[in-house]
Amino acid sequence: MPRFFASFLPGETALARLDEGEMHHARDVMRLREGEEVVLMIDGGLYASAFSQVNRFPILRALPGTESDIRFTLFQGIPKGDKMDMVCQKCTEAGVTGIRPVAFERCVSVWGAKDAARKAERLSRIVREAAKQSGRSLCPSVSLPMTPSEMCSSFGGFDAVLIPWEGAAGPGPLAWWRSLKERPRSVAVVIGPEGGITEGEIALMKAGGGLPVTLGPRILRTETAGLCAITALMALSGNMEHMGQTGPETP
Repeated sequence: MPRFFASFLPGETALARLDEGEMHHARDVMRLREGEEVVLMIDGGLYASAFSQVNRFPILRALPGTESDIRFTLFQGIPKGDKMDMVCQKCTEAGVTGIRPVAFERCVSVWGAKDAARKAERLSRIVREAAKQSGRSLCPSVSLPMTPSEMCSSFGGFDAVLIPWEGAAGPGPLAWWRSLKERPRSVAVVIGPEGGITEGEIALMKAGGGLPVTLGPRILRTETAGLCAITALMALSGNMEHMGQTGPETP
């Protein structure tokens, strides 16, 4: 069933509208007919609706949500070339709620001030399409690039900050999950660039509350490490089970 991002009409909860781009896609590209069934994605919720040529979509009923009960945010070291496109697309499919590009010391690719806004806008479009394709209830946010210090200053907003790092002597995802006393509501995952994270950056993140973890004896590329970490955490937290079920390792 076609899915579109929408918003409630002002003062209404029974009617919604699409923005110009979504409406163009529905009407002129997909050529939907009046009354044809669609799904609207509004403020993190899913709703059954019917296509409206006059852009007044009726809210027929609420649908089960598809979001994880844990908010996962990916801090991704800026990779070379177009690898960030794949990171944003696949991690959106996996369930992240935010993607934050980080300019680590060993990043080869540097986004200049003129390019940063344009690239962030492009990534936001990729995320938006991935969210629709994968049946998400909300669209993850993509920020402008930040420095490691700026990233660390945001760590206080998370219940846990995990740093998959090849030099980590700490736990892996399973051991970390089993060690929890209570279920986290928000988890940040920090992934370094191709050249890795420096010892100084690790020290800075640890001082801010970050925990270096291992993803096993194999070295993962920067464009796959975040996806692997998020998927492991989704599985351990029961967020890859049927609705209403939880995994066996839930704290």
